[in-house]
Amino acid sequence: MTHIESEEHKALRSAVAAFGKRYGRDYMTDIVDSGGYPKELWLEAAKLGYLGVNLPEEYGGGGGGIAELSIVLEELGTAGAPLLMMIVSPAICGTVIARFGTADQKQEWLPALADGTRTMAFGITEPDAGSNSHRITTTARRDPDTGDWLLTGRKVFVSGVDIADATLIVGRTEDARTGNLKPCLFIVPRDAPGFTRRKIDMELHGAEKQFELALDDVRLPAEALVGDEDAGLLQLFAGLNPERIMTAAFAIGMGRYALARAVEYARERAVWKTAIGAHQAIAHPLAQAHIDLELARLMMQKAAHLYDAGDDVGAGEAANMAKYAAGEACVRAVDQAVHTLGGNGLTREFGLATLITASRVARIAPVSREMILNYVSHQTLGLPKSY
Repeated sequence: MTHIESEEHKALRSAVAAFGKRYGRDYMTDIVDSGGYPKELWLEAAKLGYLGVNLPEEYGGGGGGIAELSIVLEELGTAGAPLLMMIVSPAICGTVIARFGTADQKQEWLPALADGTRTMAFGITEPDAGSNSHRITTTARRDPDTGDWLLTGRKVFVSGVDIADATLIVGRTEDARTGNLKPCLFIVPRDAPGFTRRKIDMELHGAEKQFELALDDVRLPAEALVGDEDAGLLQLFAGLNPERIMTAAFAIGMGRYALARAVEYARERAVWKTAIGAHQAIAHPLAQAHIDLELARLMMQKAAHLYDAGDDVGAGEAANMAKYAAGEACVRAVDQAVHTLGGNGLTREFGLATLITASRVARIAPVSREMILNYVSHQTLGLPKSY
């Protein structure tokens, strides 16, 4: 693995950066203030091949991987126009279907995910399960007369259900041999009877809304199951590793956006004789924020490389570390950017104040920094579990 980006990746990064600047923070703010979703940006990104860059070419994608998709999201975030649903629709759902879906599922979903005409949400978190996926209570049982699946349960903090055509739901089925519950993945159409949603009132200032879902004996055909019923755990983590890598890209892009605004301000703002950026008390924290973001990007690139190379175990460790490093770097960069601008950092004019809340997302979701430290302590360092 080389730590130097290829010419192809540099060209992709440059093209996406130029594309993102045509939209930018003002466009996203106007969309969010109006209660809408950046459909125009989403569809143009798809038309240019950015949205499905990680999906197979035979289904209309770019034939790349998470390395390429993470570049797209990072650069859009750096331009102030991140697309959170990229983490969910092409990265998690598209990857899972591409790797494990049936021929019919691939044909139905992958071309539409790539061209932006359809999107998919992802539901795993539950009100009483949190970080413990073994406590997931959404269950799927077979109707012995028809072979259909019946799903019952609840999900919470599911992004973009209102704009998604379907949700990839993590449920559990009973193992006929042991009686234990095992995870399985199901494609649930948004209009399926018994499938309802409630919007969660969030302080986050973002285009993607959060929802609580209820599944009340939602009947699905047998072909709604993704992949092998006995390989659900493998398939689940095939989606969770890209989720962590893409969350890192989201955080790094946000941090770079905030840092760029602060650097621009520090170059121009003069309180006494020189610009405030000449003072080490201003310059050094900004330099440290830049270093932290660059280091997080290196780990993200390593994780993406391992995942795209098929090393799921190695990618799991690196993806968790990348997500942790990027989340921490993002929060510090945003905090320092706001502090650099002083009172101006809290005004709508400079567009940084809303990032104070948004930057915390990468620390919390899709898994908390504490759970990542747990993972590293006992998976990497071999220390005993405390739970």
